[in-house]
Amino acid sequence: MSTLEHKGYIGLIELDAEAGLFHGEVINTRDVLTFQGRTVEELKTAFSDTVEDYEDWCRARGKTPEKPYSGKLLLRIKPDLHRALVAAAARSGKSLNSFVSDSLEKVAS
Repeated sequence: MSTLEHKGYIGLIELDAEAGLFHGEVINTRDVLTFQGRTVEELKTAFSDTVEDYEDWCRARGKTPEKPYSGKLLLRIKPDLHRALVAAAARSGKSLNSFVSDSLEKVAS
């Protein structure tokens, strides 16, 4: 599967070969936002238009658009792993938050 990004929103793309259409859905909001296009350019335009329309719709109703991510992540891990991460962070001279964030950035890139 492929993705697109606009203003921090991520669109997950699928091809419906039978219909000759690309279908997409914004995956990082609880609101249901979908888009489609017959060409890649149509799809990109439809995706950005969907995000813009969503923001306009929210403004018109006095609603704050759901932000894709806050930057806060709550994890539940085993106490032994938590202890080991704190020790590893201390050995590297970092806070636990910085250590975990740096480690996750390495995995994600």
